[in-house]
Amino acid sequence: MNKITRRSFLAAAGLSAALVLTACSSTSSSTAASSTASSAASAAGSEASTQAIQTLEDLNGKTVGVQLGTTGDLLMSEEVGEGEDKLGIAGVEQYNKAADAVQALLTNKIDAVCIDDQVAKNFVAANPDELTTLDTAFAEESYAIAVSKDNPDLTEQLNGAIAELKEDGTLDAILDKYIAKVEGAEGYVSPEGTEYPNGTLVMATNATFDPYEYIENGEIVGIDAEFAKALCDKLGYDLHIEDMEFDSIIAAVNSGKADFGMAGMTVTPERQEQIDFTDTYCTAAQSIIVLK
Repeated sequence: MNKITRRSFLAAAGLSAALVLTACSSTSSSTAASSTASSAASAAGSEASTQAIQTLEDLNGKTVGVQLGTTGDLLMSEEVGEGEDKLGIAGVEQYNKAADAVQALLTNKIDAVCIDDQVAKNFVAANPDELTTLDTAFAEESYAIAVSKDNPDLTEQLNGAIAELKEDGTLDAILDKYIAKVEGAEGYVSPEGTEYPNGTLVMATNATFDPYEYIENGEIVGIDAEFAKALCDKLGYDLHIEDMEFDSIIAAVNSGKADFGMAGMTVTPERQEQIDFTDTYCTAAQSIIVLK
């Protein structure tokens, strides 16, 4: 995960917030940026937008909602107050579910929501007349599987399976289904006759993170659920998924209640002190949802 600081943000102006598979200091700088943007818009003959928050710098003094324990929570908490390369936000409101944070935004209880880009897109698609995302991603991040430091053998096995499923196109097929939404894409389905001689692995997740994991027709589905099934099939394990609060996942893995955690989980130095991570299987971005 690489946070986009004020310096890199200025250098990367116009960076798309889309999923990649392949903030601010003084009032005067904010005013200057706004003036420049307004001048450019006028020159292009476009109408002035009524959107209150249009850039990362506009978050100065605002309250941002996040899902408790997520990367958005960690990142936004670092942006409270004044300081070099800080957004200078007024505060962070934490919610157990991403949907609760979005609902708070829709009812004007907060000013913005920081969340994974693909999840943000789904909320915007569900509320197209009320919500939008900023053009520039706040941060880029790498997702990996959390495994107890006491279980290095499982980490090694998962790394081998991740490499194979990337190489043979299985991961791409899953992403085609959930991200690219390719017509007819089936993702991953266990081959007929698959056996599980090694027993069962328990995956801890938080099934409120569409398209990575969510509940559909009473079952947990999504990128992580499907890729975990492919990994377990490859290694000869049956898969059982346990749904829990996001900030309980690492504790569940470390206590042995789950064998691994998979929930669009970003690799951070803080988490690496508590848990081991496999190789990255997906790269994403943190986006900011605001009212139109």
